[in-house]
Amino acid sequence: MIRLDGHTRIPDPLRGGVIALGNFDGFHAGHQAVVGRAVRHARDEGRPAIVATFDPHPVRFFKPDAPPFRLTTLDQRQELFAAAGADAMLVLPFDAALAGTTAEDFITRLLLTRYGAAGVVTGSDFVFGKGRGGDVVTLADHARRLGFFTEMVAPVEDDAVISSSRIREALHAGDCATAARLLTRPFTVRGTVEHGDKNGRLLGFPTANIDMGNYLRPRYGIYAVTGKLLDGRELKGAANLGIRPSFVPPKELLEPHFFDFAEDLYGQEIDVAFHAFIRPEAKYDSMDALMAQIAKDCDAAKALLARV
Repeated sequence: MIRLDGHTRIPDPLRGGVIALGNFDGFHAGHQAVVGRAVRHARDEGRPAIVATFDPHPVRFFKPDAPPFRLTTLDQRQELFAAAGADAMLVLPFDAALAGTTAEDFITRLLLTRYGAAGVVTGSDFVFGKGRGGDVVTLADHARRLGFFTEMVAPVEDDAVISSSRIREALHAGDCATAARLLTRPFTVRGTVEHGDKNGRLLGFPTANIDMGNYLRPRYGIYAVTGKLLDGRELKGAANLGIRPSFVPPKELLEPHFFDFAEDLYGQEIDVAFHAFIRPEAKYDSMDALMAQIAKDCDAAKALLARV
């Protein structure tokens, strides 16, 4: 899939496309409905299907000190958009220039002139432009006057509207099942395995240490997880997410231990999917007590993952 820079003019072969427009962080069931509709429009009319996403997220621009909240990286979104049938991902860098662009200029100068959109599909709650001055009504009004088409996709609901906020709340509570249902897949952290202090290896449970970066922090504790390696192999394991209170100094890490696996993963990028919360983090008075608890956690994770 092609990745396009929102600062530059879209190349001619992709002009006249149908653009799905939104943040799409997490690419949950509601986002999938918006992109799916754009892809169907594009296929029916023989046009390119383009998914536009903002990176960094507008919240990071307006609130730079906000705690990490991302559900996906840009690379993950690109893979998800491609799997949904899109031809290209258009990355709109949310900077001061974009924040100061009026809704009308966003439509005329960016969507139509720079990106060559023939159609735009959004969710019903999408707002854009300086001071959030534009919405789906603004888009529809300009579409009638300027000759492009637009469609608003109604929210997807189960017991309530599916949203990134609901997913974040579920993960903060350690509710992996609800997060996975809304996302249509487990919440997954992608990161590069880094060298640590080797405590896990000394305890008999070697771990692949991963920095959480800009990802939202689910509830600290022990999880049943699966891992996916670059070569496609999938592993089962148990992971600690938190500050490791039994060790000094505290250091936040995601530390998956994969069952029956002893290969060197240092420097490799892996995916770690969260399937179930087992227990909160705890501090132990001795290494023997910690080792015994880790063994119990691994047994619990194996039981939970038996159906995965």
